[in-house]
Amino acid sequence: MVKILLQPEDVNPNHAVTKYGWTPLVLAVERGHEGVAKMLLERKDVNPDQTDTEYGRKPLSLAAERGYEGVVKMLLEQNDINPEQANTESCREPLSWATEVGHEQCSQRARPARLR
Repeated sequence: MVKILLQPEDVNPNHAVTKYGWTPLVLAVERGHEGVAKMLLERKDVNPDQTDTEYGRKPLSLAAERGYEGVVKMLLEQNDINPEQANTESCREPLSWATEVGHEQCSQRARPARLR
């Protein structure tokens, strides 16, 4: 279904679809839909590091906070992701979200290589 929805050339996958400014990628990440996130990340026109307009959260921080290790791994494989960049509203890095709620695997994966 997602492939069909993304087929038309005029579909903008970075368009915020909620009042919070969540893109399709953020929605997939927030709900742990790894397959949908993978499909979106395979598109060259998807911004994997786009912040939402409500809280300034990025997909990586949402995935880390919720413990979606597979999604965290996929996001960190993207060249455009900076795991050290804090969210705009909370000034917190993705690592801190994972650590706070006890998702140690995500926390370790999101930790910059220089700190491991």
